[in-house]
Amino acid sequence: MALRLTLLASSRSSSVLDVRFGDSRSLDAAGWHEVQAAGPKLSHLAAAELRYCSPSVRCRETAHSLGLAPLAQPALRDCDMGRWNGYTLREVAAREPQAVQGWLADPRSAPHGGESMVNFIQRIGGWLDTRPANDGSWMVAVTEPAVMRAAVCYVLKAPPQAYWHIDAQPLAVVTLSGRAGEWSLSLES
Repeated sequence: MALRLTLLASSRSSSVLDVRFGDSRSLDAAGWHEVQAAGPKLSHLAAAELRYCSPSVRCRETAHSLGLAPLAQPALRDCDMGRWNGYTLREVAAREPQAVQGWLADPRSAPHGGESMVNFIQRIGGWLDTRPANDGSWMVAVTEPAVMRAAVCYVLKAPPQAYWHIDAQPLAVVTLSGRAGEWSLSLES
């Protein structure tokens, strides 16, 4: 048997048009409603032996709302966007259009002074690969949607550009199984 890790994307803290880099706001009204409505469907996650979450407010609130009592993991924080933190993509693109184009085109670039996409994916993969290798154990982590996307890239050994083609909606669930360097992905229904 292999280790099983279920990733749950946090509920929302803003509308799609107001998503900000490094956003650590509390869940908004729609986010609270979504997590309460999904509670019965996600209640089985509380049976996991280990429960983690990204350190952001919205991830902690999502996890606590589901009764998970998670341990916050600094390694599961969102991508460090440097001086772009707190701004929307639209705001940054209006101020620094060439920097945004370069960032979207080259996963090794970090024009914002933070973390490149390659480094972000490697950080998340490093966290995955250091999970305790107890065969048959099950862990749950409530993460930022970006963390879920990075994990999927890492597990599938996809090129970093694939990150932009993965959509992690609020409360999306994906389960990974395996051990360091040998992961498989299962899609939940």
